[in-house]
Amino acid sequence: MSVLGMGGLFFRAQDPDALNTWYREHLGIGAGCVAEDSGGEVNEWTWHTQGGPMVFAPFKQATDYFAADKQFMINLRVRDLEGMLEQLNAAGIDIVTNPEWDSPEVGKFARIHDPEGNAIELWEPPA
Repeated sequence: MSVLGMGGLFFRAQDPDALNTWYREHLGIGAGCVAEDSGGEVNEWTWHTQGGPMVFAPFKQATDYFAADKQFMINLRVRDLEGMLEQLNAAGIDIVTNPEWDSPEVGKFARIHDPEGNAIELWEPPA
């Protein structure tokens, strides 16, 4: 027996429809979306992603890596982080970067928050 990967991410939202729309419009993720080169087909229920590394890591309750009032932070693998940040900036979305987060071994990082304050870490792994 073995787990093959994530099958979904479910979380509570004040306005699920508006949040779904925000994620689709600004990040291209969620039901009905297909990542480049994923081989998936559009359908109304799933988001077809590319295979690749995924960190699954509980953090200590007192971590300051993300907001203390949130139980999770979403980390999304991206291609062309700079291009994505330009699009998000043009849409008026606040972006946080910190040179200390980046390293040649791990990649580049940036943070945004969805309209309900959930942290989203954008990660461009090294080439």
